[in-house]
Amino acid sequence: MPLVNSTYDPPLFFKNGHCATLYAGVIRKVAGLMQQRERISLTDGDFLDLDWSFSAKPTHKVALLLHGLEGSAQRPYITGSAKQFNFAGYDACAVNFRGCSGESNLLFRSYHSGATEDLEAVVHFVLETKCYSKIVINGFSLGGNMALKYLGEGRKLPKEIKAVVAISVPCSLHSSLLQLLQPKNRLYAKRFKKHLVEKLVQKQLLFPDRISMEAIKKIKTLKDFDDVYTSTAHGFEDAMDYYTKSSCLPLLPNIRVPVLIVNSKNDSFLGTECYPIEEAEKNNHLYLEMPLYGGHVGFFGPQNITYTEKRAIKFLEEVL
Repeated sequence: MPLVNSTYDPPLFFKNGHCATLYAGVIRKVAGLMQQRERISLTDGDFLDLDWSFSAKPTHKVALLLHGLEGSAQRPYITGSAKQFNFAGYDACAVNFRGCSGESNLLFRSYHSGATEDLEAVVHFVLETKCYSKIVINGFSLGGNMALKYLGEGRKLPKEIKAVVAISVPCSLHSSLLQLLQPKNRLYAKRFKKHLVEKLVQKQLLFPDRISMEAIKKIKTLKDFDDVYTSTAHGFEDAMDYYTKSSCLPLLPNIRVPVLIVNSKNDSFLGTECYPIEEAEKNNHLYLEMPLYGGHVGFFGPQNITYTEKRAIKFLEEVL
């Protein structure tokens, strides 16, 4: 598809990418959403927690919401999206990835950018236990990459999956990593690493035969974390093998349902390869919008409704 011209033009303060990112991630609050938790069992003996919110009227439509790195179903970008989907007549199922619901998962493995087997498990659970005829997916950052990889891997998709909206997507994980390792992102990278290592220390206490404290102490960067834990716990050779095999970028040509990617040009987390311009131009199902502003999952909007929350609903109205 031709690239989508963006109309997003926030107030001056939020034209700064870091201001937009920090406001959305640290300051923004979303009130008034009631969520009900449901736990599902996975075939490998682990579990996922799903946080549901519902449309005011019975509906046959559901939105699956996928959070980003070290996020959860209670992050404002998830709860804000859930509210807008509920207002638009969708039930919302906010997925907490393994270990992200406030309780440690049971296995040594956890979640990662390419863990589409967990998304597939959620889709199957929803289809087998609920009564929805339309499923849409709204993924953010890591969750956006996972959703697009899920679509492009070549599996036979359930007919109920109608569209995906993916926000601030690191389509090339290595390209994104190189940005996160730059000085401009030092504070973000430090925060991510702190939370990841804290969880890994807890894993070490439960699985001392799988990883040592000596190995954990050697983790200085996010790439180190992926070399020491992400790759070894999830069957990859090393961090680079993980980035290569888990990125959605090479799979985008395979997508055959309507997809909107919104990646702002001032997103400090995204490198050049995270903007799939050529792939969008060659795939009639792939819409790419690149606003000048928005930061990383920022997109401030009036009345505490972000631009991308409105944009997701509008896109779905256009294609469904």
